[in-house]
Amino acid sequence: MLPIARFALSCLLLSLGALAPALAGEDTPHTLRADGLERSYLVHTPPGNADSPHPLLLVFHGGGSVARGMPRFTHLDGIADRAGMIVVYPQGVDRHWNDGRDSIKRKVDDVGFVRALLDAMERDFAVDRSRIYAAGISNGAIFVERLACDMSGRIAGIATVAGTLARDYQPQCQPQYPVSVVQFDGTADPIVPYAGGEVTSFGGHGEGGQVLAVDATAAFWARMDGCAAADAPVPLPPQAPLDPTRVFRSQWGPCRGGRAVVLYSIQEGGHTWPGGPQYLPKFIVGRASRQIDASETMVRFFLDHPRADSLARVMPTPPLPRLAGN
Repeated sequence: MLPIARFALSCLLLSLGALAPALAGEDTPHTLRADGLERSYLVHTPPGNADSPHPLLLVFHGGGSVARGMPRFTHLDGIADRAGMIVVYPQGVDRHWNDGRDSIKRKVDDVGFVRALLDAMERDFAVDRSRIYAAGISNGAIFVERLACDMSGRIAGIATVAGTLARDYQPQCQPQYPVSVVQFDGTADPIVPYAGGEVTSFGGHGEGGQVLAVDATAAFWARMDGCAAADAPVPLPPQAPLDPTRVFRSQWGPCRGGRAVVLYSIQEGGHTWPGGPQYLPKFIVGRASRQIDASETMVRFFLDHPRADSLARVMPTPPLPRLAGN
């Protein structure tokens, strides 16, 4: 393993360990058996009437990461509380997800796990089945793309951060129903390239493989959703004067069934969660943008795009703080 790759991997594991203890106690651990394996996940429920159906958001960690680090990394718990949304943080086997790349070393049936997880959540909690969403970063984002391919009958929308559709999986991605998609991708991502191609493998310790380009992934979902052509990218007003990143928003539509496809292109952004921490040095993962909060933006996007038969039509939702320019 090359020294720089070994150093980067060591930094990654140290940073994940630092994030993991945060918010412990606020997210309840659960387990289930799927495909002969015991799988684990954390559940965060909003305050209020537990019997009233709530939107549900699944949040998938990146490769090498852990579920218990995601609440602090994304600060989604507080946002979800204001939105009346349940958040679930699943844990991948060996800290990875089988996202559709042929290079994935351990091909666990993670789609089957998610199906079993949703069955358990719908049994044990009051879930609005027309408002089930999924989000993830890196390996978790690529996996969320696969979920939109395989589970469009249950997942209304996805949000991907620093990850696109696996090139190997694209030919078999034939969603039965349209799915709303919002993407957040940095043009200077050194791990999952914005232009597509080879994913960094960290000297063979990562999963490697190939992904589609960001623009090609957005165009693919626009085609699957029957959307009209995209508008010209619109620059968002800067929110952090000292941050050199800039955000451009592209939207395809109108789309079939009220769906939407939106891309937030983070100019000079890295392999990071916009609005999240600079969890590793910039020379390893690139820059974390302060010009947009991906968590706030994706939750608002999800609430704006329920299924056509959504119970939310008659369910008032607490307003989210508005971000200027979004």
